[in-house]
Amino acid sequence: MSLLTTVRGWLPVQVAEAHCDIPCGIYDPISAKIAAQTVLKMVMRIQALSGDGAARANSESRYIAVKEQHAELTKREIDILWHDYFKPEHLEKHPDLHTKVWEATKLASKNKQSVDLDAAKQLVAAVDEIAGAFWSTKGVAYSDPVADVRFGS
Repeated sequence: MSLLTTVRGWLPVQVAEAHCDIPCGIYDPISAKIAAQTVLKMVMRIQALSGDGAARANSESRYIAVKEQHAELTKREIDILWHDYFKPEHLEKHPDLHTKVWEATKLASKNKQSVDLDAAKQLVAAVDEIAGAFWSTKGVAYSDPVADVRFGS
């Protein structure tokens, strides 16, 4: 008798088994896309700030906090897709997917560390590439026709 079997005999423990962290069918890269767009919008707002004093400092600190939160959210959402959704057979169709995921998470980190418009645009584009791979696994051509409207002016 193993130690684990002995402990299970003492405690009312039930074994739970699952193949993923969340129920199948609710994966969607749109959360990562919205987070990446938020990073881009905050970079644009930070760069557009003018004046000085408390009002500017207040706005700037709030924009930075939101930028960093959403860069982290982008990383987390991409990580969920990578670890919980994508399977080896998806890599056969998208052999560069590992590199794309790695580069996107690195871009999210770069956006946390800096206020770089090009890096923010690259992050949105990287998330779009991952979204394209994701949707192709479901036989759907990816598009985000409302991206500009959602992003706003």
